[in-house]
Amino acid sequence: MKATLAVLLFATVCVSPLAAQEFEGTLQQIKESKEIRIGYRETEPPMSFLGKDGQPVGYSIDICKNIVTALENKIDADIKVTYVPVTSESRFSALTDEKIDILCGSTTNTLARREYVDFTQITFVTGAALMTLKSSNLNDLASLNRKKIGVVVDTTTVDVLYNFLDASKTKARVVRVGSASEGIAKLRDGTIDAFSADQVVLIGLATTTDDAAKFEISSGVFSYEPFALAVRRNDADFRLVADRVISFLYRSGQILPIYEKWMGEFAKQRPAVFDALIQLNAMPEG
Repeated sequence: MKATLAVLLFATVCVSPLAAQEFEGTLQQIKESKEIRIGYRETEPPMSFLGKDGQPVGYSIDICKNIVTALENKIDADIKVTYVPVTSESRFSALTDEKIDILCGSTTNTLARREYVDFTQITFVTGAALMTLKSSNLNDLASLNRKKIGVVVDTTTVDVLYNFLDASKTKARVVRVGSASEGIAKLRDGTIDAFSADQVVLIGLATTTDDAAKFEISSGVFSYEPFALAVRRNDADFRLVADRVISFLYRSGQILPIYEKWMGEFAKQRPAVFDALIQLNAMPEG
């Protein structure tokens, strides 16, 4: 993969009018420090989480590793990767306060968030869903009346959940939690009756627990959540490096092994929306 990306980036530099310019912003910082700081969530499988060896892993982490390889070719030097854990509340301030250089996790690209950060091309598409305990028999909206539904603070799912409950006239109590792992823990011990998050995050949480058979995840979704990597605002050259890598992964089909690695276990058939994303992200280089 590194050799392939090296050829890609070499060709890009040869034809790009920006090649002769001095690096600026994050690129200049990385060139000088020989380090990139990657922000990630520790408990958001399969996008980003701590593996059994205690190291960050996941779908978004793999994409960011490819970006690091491209950056090494761009500045012609090895780069030290420092992983910085962030929370749903601190992730954007970590970027604006320059504590991290890129946010690799399960972050939804929204216009409101673009007031503070910029986003790369879309890396994944999912939607909000509900997780319950199979033993609870909470199989439909009517059964959620007067029940407690957990949701992680400072995520797009909060507003989506309130709107969903209002539209369906479901009178449930929304309980805000600090993380997805806290949400599933409260669901397990009965503090809440259901937990709402992006469907792919719920599936990731279930499949990384020892009692996955206890949980049930709704097959439908009630929102559209386009995930992307976040970078600092107005740093076009750095964002372009990331976008080139993302486009190349989709255009070449090399995104598929990454998808299968992290999604294949519980998604035997790729959703049509992801196949559409492959086509949309396959932006030509020339």
